[in-house]
Amino acid sequence: MSNKREQVESTIDSGGKRLQGASMGTNHFGNVAEDVENYGHTWRKLSAYCKPQMRVISVALVAIIFGNILNVLVPGRLRTLTDIIELGITGTTNLEAVITIAVTLGIMFGFIALLNFLQGFMMAGVTAKISEKLRTEISQKINRLPLKFFDTVSLGDVMSRVTNDVDTIGQTLNQNIGTLMSSSILFVGSLGLMIWSNWFMALIAVLASLIGFLSSKAVLSRSKKYFKTQQASLGAVGGHVEEIYSGYNIVRAYNGMKSASETFSELNGSWYRAAWKAQFVSGFITPLMSFSGILAYVAVCVVGAALVMRGQITFGVIVAFIFYVNQFTQGLTHITETFPGLQSTTAAGERVFALLDEEELADERGKEQKLGNIRGDVAFEHVNFGYDAHKAVIHDFSLKVKAGQKIAIVGATGAGKTTIVSLLMRFYELNSGEISIDGIPISRVTKEDVRNKFSMVLQDTWLFEGTVCENIIYNTEGVTAAHVTAVCKDIGLDGFICALPLGYDTLLNDDASLSEGQMQLITIARAMLKNAPMLILDEATSFVDTRTEALVQAAMEKLMHGRTSFVIAHRLSTIKNADLILVLSDGDVVECGTHAGLIEQNGFYAELYNNQFR
Repeated sequence: MSNKREQVESTIDSGGKRLQGASMGTNHFGNVAEDVENYGHTWRKLSAYCKPQMRVISVALVAIIFGNILNVLVPGRLRTLTDIIELGITGTTNLEAVITIAVTLGIMFGFIALLNFLQGFMMAGVTAKISEKLRTEISQKINRLPLKFFDTVSLGDVMSRVTNDVDTIGQTLNQNIGTLMSSSILFVGSLGLMIWSNWFMALIAVLASLIGFLSSKAVLSRSKKYFKTQQASLGAVGGHVEEIYSGYNIVRAYNGMKSASETFSELNGSWYRAAWKAQFVSGFITPLMSFSGILAYVAVCVVGAALVMRGQITFGVIVAFIFYVNQFTQGLTHITETFPGLQSTTAAGERVFALLDEEELADERGKEQKLGNIRGDVAFEHVNFGYDAHKAVIHDFSLKVKAGQKIAIVGATGAGKTTIVSLLMRFYELNSGEISIDGIPISRVTKEDVRNKFSMVLQDTWLFEGTVCENIIYNTEGVTAAHVTAVCKDIGLDGFICALPLGYDTLLNDDASLSEGQMQLITIARAMLKNAPMLILDEATSFVDTRTEALVQAAMEKLMHGRTSFVIAHRLSTIKNADLILVLSDGDVVECGTHAGLIEQNGFYAELYNNQFR
């Protein structure tokens, strides 16, 4: 159990660092919680998001200022009212003055309520827009991140930044910022009027309140690290949940529920402990400030009573001071109570901006060269590549492919087959060497232009929540229903689709039960419909049965006719008619030729083929 806990804590500690590891950047994310300069950096970035809303924020700020000015003036009116009533005890009460003050107080309270509602309504709108902008930028950022980023980061952790962390920022901006500004004005205003009314009693009240404030400051300094750990732990929990439920069938098949549950319990327990410590430690603030407030009340009453007996102040001054002390301690309490929320927001902001600061794909807007209507000649020239800069996967790979040829790539797992086509699609950038299409280096044209020239079918199927027709058409323009139907008939998919409740309009979601083979056929139909001049098939028939495979192969032959095709296959029977078969081993081409020629060589390919059919 201790080893599991160490593993869990390592996962949490690396929650933020994993993002930086993806880009090999210089943002030392793991240390920012203790770095005051980075705290300021986070809030400067948050302030930049507030600039477009400054007009609304300014109006809300004005409402806060005037509302709290009126609030601070209330005790002065109460002081006058108390003095008038006190005089009435021994003489005649000025009822007209009492009524005037009472009406004035009613109007003041009405304006205070209206201004508080106005600023709350406006700040709610501002924070909603800022949260929306943050999520939009994160979504756009994800589209600009290189594929290698997602090789090193948990998708659940990214989701936690999009949802939980942005929510935390929004809640703080909506609640704590307004409270902080309001409390600051209330604090300063009440302190100034206390000093103006009686400096000695003001000094007594301030000294009593300082006890709670200094104690709260000590508490806050200890709670910083817990808020940082709380956010990282929440991201780790999200990452584990996403990981387990995305492969839930495998977990059940290997009876891994107990192990997954134990890991979740550890991660959830770590989050609970961090959250509990953060809330427990910061929870001391309210009782400490309440104690200092009560102490200030007692001090004001005792000292005020003594001054009244000496005739130095009136009883109305004591009444006003009680309200001033209440406003003073309330303002100070609310200021200190906002700090835990601000710390939590700082931790959330650091995680969000760490993602937004990740290294992006190179800007290709300046690339004006286009591939145009290509023939399909492809050339790899001395290509070297490694997912890790210090460990090469492809070594000095060279290949010339003529337009319309069918190139099959085979080899053991990890030989570099998928890497070759990933480089061709510019999912990754080369360490050295060059890949060209029709003599044009693909590095000189945009990634979008390169990928428009390919249809691609992967071993892992991907369908989104939409109709069958929408999944097949996906991002292909100018397609008719008749065209979709014709493609589906070519691969034997039409009969299955027509048997669905709504045919091509059937919604694919959690309620739709499709086999792996049926989902694969839909992705194959998607690739055929795109009708690109070049084709990549990565284990495209791995999930279909033998009969369906024969139909798909026939359809694929039609699709590949006249098109340059790259086929990755473990079923060697599907590539017998390839124009060229590349046999890879550890990133190197160890054999090259046709099926018949490689069988005659009786080498590595022949061994693979014979083992498969033996």
